[in-house]
Amino acid sequence: MASTVTQKHPRGLYVLFFAEMWERFSYYGMRAILLLFLLDNIKGGMGLDAAEGAAIYGLYTASVYLLSLPGGWLADNILGQKKAIWYGGIVIMLGHIVLAIPAGEAIFYLGLGLVAIGTGLLKPNISSIVGELYPEGGARRDAAFSIFYMGINLGSFLGITVVGYLGQKIDWHLGFGAAAVGMFLGLLVFRYGSSRYLKGLGEVPEKAPQDTTAAVDGSTKERTIGYGIIGLMVAFLAILQMTGAIDLTTAQGLAQGAGVIIVSVSFFYFMYILIAGGLTLEEKKRVGVLIIFFLAAALFWSGFEQAGSSLQIFADRHTERTIGTWLMPSSWFQNFNPFFILIFAPVLASLWVYLANRNQNPSTPVKFSIGLILLGLGFGIMVLAAQSAVTGELVSPLFLASTYLLHTLGELCLSPVGLSTYTKLAPKRYVSQLMGIWFVATSLGNLIAGLFAGNFDEENVQQMPSLFNQVFLFATGFGLLLLLFYKPIRKWMGGIQ
Repeated sequence: MASTVTQKHPRGLYVLFFAEMWERFSYYGMRAILLLFLLDNIKGGMGLDAAEGAAIYGLYTASVYLLSLPGGWLADNILGQKKAIWYGGIVIMLGHIVLAIPAGEAIFYLGLGLVAIGTGLLKPNISSIVGELYPEGGARRDAAFSIFYMGINLGSFLGITVVGYLGQKIDWHLGFGAAAVGMFLGLLVFRYGSSRYLKGLGEVPEKAPQDTTAAVDGSTKERTIGYGIIGLMVAFLAILQMTGAIDLTTAQGLAQGAGVIIVSVSFFYFMYILIAGGLTLEEKKRVGVLIIFFLAAALFWSGFEQAGSSLQIFADRHTERTIGTWLMPSSWFQNFNPFFILIFAPVLASLWVYLANRNQNPSTPVKFSIGLILLGLGFGIMVLAAQSAVTGELVSPLFLASTYLLHTLGELCLSPVGLSTYTKLAPKRYVSQLMGIWFVATSLGNLIAGLFAGNFDEENVQQMPSLFNQVFLFATGFGLLLLLFYKPIRKWMGGIQ
C-alpha cells in the first residue's frame, strides 16, 4: 500500500507532510491550552474573565493567519517559499521558547507575537509548494492536499495530547516548551528533505524584465492605482478610529477593531488585484470566485474554530469527563477532530479520485456547500447539548463527539479542496499572496470564534442554546445559498474544478 502511494505522489509531498506535521504539533498543542491558561487563576494562569481571555485568544489565532498575507508577499517578491518556510519555523520555535519562560505578561505576549509572525511566513508558503508539485492540477492534486492535510492533523493530534496533558496536568509553561521541541523537529525534516526532494521549487523569484515602454507605463499606472487604494484603506481606518467605531483600549475592543481591519484589508486587497493587478477578464472572473470562497471559508472557520473557544469552555464546564477516578483533560476533546481526520481523510481523498474517474466528482462550490451544511448540523447537535447543560447537569461526551464528527467531515469537504482550488484559480504571479488571503479567511473566522466565546460567561449560561442556534442558522443558510448558485460559480471558474 505504501509503495503504491509513493509511486503516485512525489517524495517532496512527504517532506512537506512531516514538516507541516511538526509545525502543527507546536501550533495546535499550544492553542489547546491557551484559553485555559488565560482563564486559570489557580495553577499559575493569567486569571482573566471569559470575555477578556476569549478576545485575546481570538486576537492571537486571528493574527497567526492574518500575517499569512505579508508572509505570502515576502515569498513572492523577496525570499521565495523555501526560505520563508525556514525563517518562519525558526521564529515560531523562538516564540514557543519565550512562552515557556514564566516571566510575566509582557514576555508572554512577546512569545505569542513571535509565533504569529513565524506562522505567517511558513503557513501559506508550504501549501504553495504542495501546489507546485502538481502543475497538472486535477483530482490528483486534490488527493495530494488531502494527504498533506493528514500531516496537519496527525501533528494536531499529537500536539493536543502531549502539550494538553503537560499544560493542564503538570505546568502550563512546560506545555509551551514542548511545542518548541515539535517545531525544532519540523525544521530538521524540512532542512534535510527539501535540499534533496524539492530542488527547483519555492526558490527566490526572478524579476520579470520590462521590455517595452508600454509595459513600463502600464506598470506605473497599476502602481498608482494600487497606492490610491492603499491610501483609501488607511483613510477609512483612520476615520473609524477618530469616530470611536474602533476602540483599542481593551482586548475586546481591540478584537472588534481587528475584525473591521481584517475585512477592510481583504476588501481593498481584492480591489487592488481586480483593478490594478493587470489581470485578463478570465483571471478577474476566477478572482471573483475566490472572493465567494473567501466569504464561505470565513463563515465556516468562525464556526469550526469554536473548538478552541466556546466548545473548549463547554467541554471544561458542562461535559462529563470522569473515567473511573480519573478526570480527563478537557483539552483532549479537541483531539476528536484530528482523530476523525486521520480516519476519513484517505477515504474522501480516494472518493474524489473515484468520482473524477467516472466524471461524477462534485464541483468545488458543491463541496463548499456540503461543508457549511455539515458545520451547521454539528451546531444543531450543540443546541440540544446546551439545552441539557442549562439545567445544571453535566452532559454526555457523545454530544461533542458527534459535533466534531460532522465538523470534521465538513472540513474535509471544504478545507483541502479550498487550498487546492486557490492554487489552481490564483493568477500565477499572485499565488502565494492569494494563499495568504485564504488564510486571512481563517484569521477572520478565528477572531469571530474568540469574540463569540466571550459570551460564554458562567453567569449567563441560559443563553448558550440561542448562541449555538445562531451558528446553526447562518452556516446552513449560506451553504444552501451556495448550492443554489453553484452553476454560475462553476462557469466563472473557466473549466477548472
